[in-house]
Amino acid sequence: MPAHEGDPGRRAYDVVIVGGGHNGLVAAAYLARAGRSVLVLERLDHTGGAAVSTRPFTGVDARLSRYSYLVSLLPSKIVRDLGLDFRVQRRTISSYTPVERDGRATGLLVGGGEARTRQAFARLTGGEREYEAWQRFYGMTGRLAERVFPTLTEPLPTREELRRRVDDEEAWRALFEEPVGVAVEERFTDDLVRGVVLTDALIGTFADAHDPSLRQNRCLLYHVIGGGTGAWDVPVGGMGALTDALADAARSAGAVLATGHEAVRIDTDGRGAEVTYRTADGEGVAAARHVLVNASPQALAALTGDAPPAPAEGAQLKVNMLLERLPRLRDTSVDPREAFAGTFHIAEGYAQLATAHAQAAAGELPAAPPSEIYCHSLTDPTILGPDLVERGCQTLTLFGLHTPARLFAPDNDAVREDLLKATLAQLDAHLAEPLADCLATDADGRPCIEAKTPLDLERDLGLPGGNIFHRDLAWPYAQDGVGRWGVETPHANVLLCGAGAVRGGGVSGVPGHNAAMAVLEDLAG
Repeated sequence: MPAHEGDPGRRAYDVVIVGGGHNGLVAAAYLARAGRSVLVLERLDHTGGAAVSTRPFTGVDARLSRYSYLVSLLPSKIVRDLGLDFRVQRRTISSYTPVERDGRATGLLVGGGEARTRQAFARLTGGEREYEAWQRFYGMTGRLAERVFPTLTEPLPTREELRRRVDDEEAWRALFEEPVGVAVEERFTDDLVRGVVLTDALIGTFADAHDPSLRQNRCLLYHVIGGGTGAWDVPVGGMGALTDALADAARSAGAVLATGHEAVRIDTDGRGAEVTYRTADGEGVAAARHVLVNASPQALAALTGDAPPAPAEGAQLKVNMLLERLPRLRDTSVDPREAFAGTFHIAEGYAQLATAHAQAAAGELPAAPPSEIYCHSLTDPTILGPDLVERGCQTLTLFGLHTPARLFAPDNDAVREDLLKATLAQLDAHLAEPLADCLATDADGRPCIEAKTPLDLERDLGLPGGNIFHRDLAWPYAQDGVGRWGVETPHANVLLCGAGAVRGGGVSGVPGHNAAMAVLEDLAG
């Protein structure tokens, strides 16, 4: 998109939305379709925020989901309501976790049917117990997902209302009251199985399994309720296909999307507001009855002049790669095309995760950095140009855990390089050939690999501390000081529609939907 797509033109709108990420676009589409005049101010030269597809490697026709990369929390209701030309593809394999036991390369493949998964558990653990425990645990979270997920696009329930809706005291205790480490250790005995279960509690969340804050529980909750099933799907055409569809929906409904327009101040008296913005040509002001901020709570405070919230901190490494071929595995019992089709866990045994957290908490890079890998092109080859498909090229996305932003503060570039080497060494330990031998090269002869630290995400996307959720995830129920929809702020006509809203985080569109509903209720009332 051009640097100045859209022209605010008029000075007054019903709603001004600060930030053109996916939540802002969801809100814009809903409000414009309801007949409201809407202006979206986006600082960058394109919309989409962290949910974009780009070609990061020079001269290479691979359109990668550069930042966010999987879809689970986006309600089908939003896709239907907005008539989005967007779909997802289910992965055939849930996960593969390699491990060496008794000097033998083996692993745990989850997927490919119940009989095959049961056999994989027995092969790894020597019996039926762990598989049966796995079935019971995810049966429990599946029932919870069916009951909790639909509430995300409804007014916030109270804690007791949600507890009654869950109607399962065992599930409530395991996810809402006790550290998730208790549930994992009560139910599973195998270290590798325990680790695979725990990983979903640590995505972008720096916490131990027994952290008393329960931030790991909240992370796990959001990872097991998506779609009412907990399944994580690949966006067909890459993540940019979603935000392009949202931008089209908002624009076709009449919303003005103004890129290259950076909001710098919000003035409000609770009934009307003015948003001052800056472009390459100078400053302008747009008036509105409501302002929605699709940015972090820190950015909201800076715009309104309020006291900022506590600092946020991200804790992940994101690596994008293009390979000439998938590497061969030391575990010859599994085809690499299956092993990499789901979530490929590296150094994510239960004890390994605890050690990595302790080392990072002490200010050191984990000696064995935990990570998980996804090959989206196996599920969705449309993200690759025809020549790459013909050559057998594949993408790899790696997401590293337990690497808080504080570790990169001394020298981001040097620490990034050290961490990337250590992370890939953990992967290489399970491969029959070095990953480096499989990397494609770009038009300049450089390996097709890029890594992003929390500090890189803060710089590139404005994520506070590089936190992909903008702040610690919140429980999906009302607490003191939280309004009807979980998007309210101290200013009656200024709403937070970014990931930092209650029930925010992930690619969901939920805060955008809920902010739009709050505005429409207010305008109707």
